Amino acid sequence: MKANSRNDKISFTMKEKYNKLVTTLDTNNHSVFNLNYHLVLVVKCRRKVLNKQMVSRIREIGEYIGNRYHINFLEVNHEKDHMHILFKAHPKSALSKYIGAFKSASSRLIKKEYPHVKEKLWKECFWSQSYCLISTGGAPLEVIKSYIQTQGEKKRKANGQ
Repeated sequence: MKANSRNDKISFTMKEKYNKLVTTLDTNNHSVFNLNYHLVLVVKCRRKVLNKQMVSRIREIGEYIGNRYHINFLEVNHEKDHMHILFKAHPKSALSKYIGAFKSASSRLIKKEYPHVKEKLWKECFWSQSYCLISTGGAPLEVIKSYIQTQGEKKRKANGQ
């Protein structure tokens, strides 16, 4: 009897895990998927210009453009010279095109809405030409969210903020 109850318990646990996994998957007509990415964008020459208001506006721009590419932001945080974005995508999402459009639009709008930033930039380029995009399949989302949420904490603690 003990063997059966243990098997039942294992089976129940597996079902719980499967049901939890199924609820986190996205679907379309012909596929089931869970595509999450961690994007890091760096200000050109690592100029220390980002602040909460700018990052909030950059997020709005990214989410607006993301609608056309089936991209949804999950988490955003920043330091003064770079920002981290955790987002969910669709298999049809053209990631490089989205990132190009996002960087271009956010650069143009931030320079327009925050003209004082232009003084600190190199040749009026806001973002570095490169970016870092990592699929998050290897780590649980909560670990990555926690990492993004704690960006800059050590520096803020050291500076007494």
